[in-house]
Amino acid sequence: MKPDIEIARETPLKKIDEIARDLGIDLEKTHPYGHYVAKIDCSEIDEERIKKHHLILVTAITPNKAGIGKTTVSIGLALGLNKIGKKAIVALREPSLGPCFGMKGGAAGGGYAQVLPMENINLHFTGDFHAITSAHNMITAMLDNYLYQHRDSNVGLREVRWKRVLDVNDRSLRHIITGLGSATDGIPQQTGFDITAASELMAILCLSRDLDDLRHRIENILLGYTYSGAAFTVKDLGIAGAITVLLKDALLPNLVQTTEHTAAFIHGGPFANIAHGCNSVLATKMALTFGDYAITEAGFGADLGAEKFFDIKCRETGLHPDLSVLVVTARSLKIHGGVPEAGMAKPDMDALKRGFANLDRHVEILKKFNQSIVVAFNRYGDDTEEEINALRDHCQELGVGFAINEAFAKGGEGAVDLARLVVDTIDRKPSGELRYAYDCKMGVKEKITRLCQDIYGAGEVSYATAAEKKIKQINALGVDDYPICVAKTQSSFTSNPKITGAPSGFELKVRDIEINRGARMLVVIMGEMMRMPGLPESPQAMRIDLVDGRIEGLS
Repeated sequence: MKPDIEIARETPLKKIDEIARDLGIDLEKTHPYGHYVAKIDCSEIDEERIKKHHLILVTAITPNKAGIGKTTVSIGLALGLNKIGKKAIVALREPSLGPCFGMKGGAAGGGYAQVLPMENINLHFTGDFHAITSAHNMITAMLDNYLYQHRDSNVGLREVRWKRVLDVNDRSLRHIITGLGSATDGIPQQTGFDITAASELMAILCLSRDLDDLRHRIENILLGYTYSGAAFTVKDLGIAGAITVLLKDALLPNLVQTTEHTAAFIHGGPFANIAHGCNSVLATKMALTFGDYAITEAGFGADLGAEKFFDIKCRETGLHPDLSVLVVTARSLKIHGGVPEAGMAKPDMDALKRGFANLDRHVEILKKFNQSIVVAFNRYGDDTEEEINALRDHCQELGVGFAINEAFAKGGEGAVDLARLVVDTIDRKPSGELRYAYDCKMGVKEKITRLCQDIYGAGEVSYATAAEKKIKQINALGVDDYPICVAKTQSSFTSNPKITGAPSGFELKVRDIEINRGARMLVVIMGEMMRMPGLPESPQAMRIDLVDGRIEGLS
């Protein structure tokens, strides 16, 4: 089969005003970025139309190096729904440059189920990530200037909680010293960089309802504490207006198209293992406004991604899916069943069946949120009929729907069975009223315990001294009613990425808690979770090049 970039390059694209016109978007509200990308005014969102349309969430089992293909399934389902005569739109996150040039090489789907133009989407796109990076670092610069200008007074800060960000994987920037040199070069202090996708501004952008909400959230960002112990915020710096100006265009959802010329909104990009992992609220609402079916994706597995989608995004907006699609592959199940990566493509029924435990745990998690569930089997060429039939029978025993997805190789035609099952399931038995994993009025530790025990399967939760201190600050600030956003490895229910399957009764330790007062969430850090990733031994950047005017190496 042809490489993703070759398929993308050979697909003739429609002009973006034609895509917008087909949706019914007012062209006066369309702001083109070249011929094939546009931003759309948020005034096009129609809350009454949203209520009449169907939201579908795509999530997955615990990911591993076998790959799950969640984005490909999300796009493929939209293609399949349009193939059977339904008006469907997909809403996804924007790729981060860090992983694109690090491990992944791209994040725009795959094969014949891609969003296009994939080179633009994977690279600078409409500059949203750069706007977040600039806005975040503008806050840092203004904060450092405030500290410098007040260095000889008593109105400085006792503690600074705000770092810098960069959309590049760079482990050397995790911990740095700034302000070295002469006295006019700033105040020496220990700080560091997070990756842009981990910036609180990214979470804020993706949760904001409009410009006023964006500004209000920016004002509330906690930067540190004064010597008297009071919170010091962006509002205290007096620059909320300037930061809003930097983000006003980035707030608008981006319209592109799929390999079969159906509409797609790509907007926002918080990581799911260190943030809440969902595309913007505005992009989801835009897709729901113009599509009878809107397909959106949560990050990683149902434990980490779908939980945050429900407990943070849905709680914040009142949105709720009519159905959740759980993506699975035979290869990933066999790894969860104990097969080493080198043997994942070989038939092994015993390992496959042992891996069912991981699938079962994710089904249980989705049922706790009162979800109607369809399992999408993302098919590889080496999957056997025996393996597929075993999984189909197991899903029948679980009482959940099962369909094969082959959109990667066949486009929308390969997702027709999945699309029909999704429509039939929604018509027969849509998800009931959304149940959250916890009540936000619970204490911080009680909410964390609920997540750890009911969702991850842990037996005990412990707290480092830093985390205990943060809980006291949280209570003092009166933000203990915020939802929880757990930052931990996506590769296991535990905080150890090497433990696969469906373990239970293990201990989870809360290392620290970040107070995201603007995004209105508490980021609970477990295990060795890095907010600035490093590069692998052989980064994808070594294979990306410009050859005869064409970009090579993206996937």
